Formats: sequence, structure tokens, C-alpha cells
Amino acid sequence: MARSKRLLLISHCLLNVNSKVEGIEPYEGVFKPLILPLIEANFGLIQLPCPELRHSGMRRWGQVKNQYNTPFFRNHCKELLKPFVLELLEYQRCGYDVCGFIGVDGSPTCGLNRTCKGNWGGEIDESFCLQNHLNSLHDTNESGVMVEVLQELLDEHGISLPFWAINEKSPHKDVAKILKELS
Repeated sequence: MARSKRLLLISHCLLNVNSKVEGIEPYEGVFKPLILPLIEANFGLIQLPCPELRHSGMRRWGQVKNQYNTPFFRNHCKELLKPFVLELLEYQRCGYDVCGFIGVDGSPTCGLNRTCKGNWGGEIDESFCLQNHLNSLHDTNESGVMVEVLQELLDEHGISLPFWAINEKSPHKDVAKILKELS
């Protein structure tokens, strides 16, 4: 049997929802509407690490891009991604087709077209006003921190890939678009 030699980079949580912040469970385990058709189409899937989980563990609170967009966290993402970029270079050197990256819109790290920003943080004590913090949160049309770092590393190594994202709140249109473009 011949290999397909077609690969995709996938945000960690699309293959493992358990990595998400507690309380965010848009599916039970694997995002089947996307992953099962990719498996049926014989794509090899490269699961990128979850930088939030590896940075702050399972008991972390939900955060926004403003909190992750620091030199320290960007370097954390860069160190996590370096081996994967080198792996892509090796696959390409050997004739494999790295077909793209699929992220998760809304994520402060893996969002492509949309992420959340705001004045989120501080000490929760008697002076803390949750409503003021909630009122500061807003979606913005930009990429998450890890996606930005991934694009920078790919550019450094001359790797050009299409990027797609799933909006987990209404994924059907995104899934259809991705599958059509990959067929």
C-alpha cells in the first residue's frame, strides 16, 4: 500500500478537547466533523502541542491574547514549535506535501481570524469588579499568539502553507470549506 504523503498540522484541541480550559467542551473528545473526513481522505495529521496547557496546566483560567502576548510566552511557543517546523522541512525534503494548518478561531493562542482581547487579569479581592473586566472583553480580527509565532517560523524557513480555522460555535461552514479546498 502506498503512502498518501499528504500531511496537515492540526491545533492540539481538535484531536483532544481535554486540553481546553475546563468548561469549554464543544465536543466530547475529537472534533469528528473535521477529523474523520481527513482520516478517510488519508491525510497524516500532525498534532501541534497546546501552548496553554504546557505553560499553565489543566487548572488554568481562561485568558485573553493580551495576557499571552508577552516575550516569555512567545518564546515558549517558539520553543514548542521549532521541532515541528524542522519536521516539516524534512517531510518536504523527502517529497511529502504539507498541505496546511488548521487552527481554532476564538483561541488566544490558536485563533487565525479571530481571538479575544481585553483588560483581563489582576487579583480577585474586594476591589475586583468582575463586570468591568467582562465588559472589556471583545473579539478582534487577528491571530492568536501561537499562530503568529508559527507563521514567523515558517517564514524564516521559507515554508508557505495555507492556514484555515474552525469556529467551534458554528463549524459546519468552515469544515465544508476546508474539506473542499483540500480535495
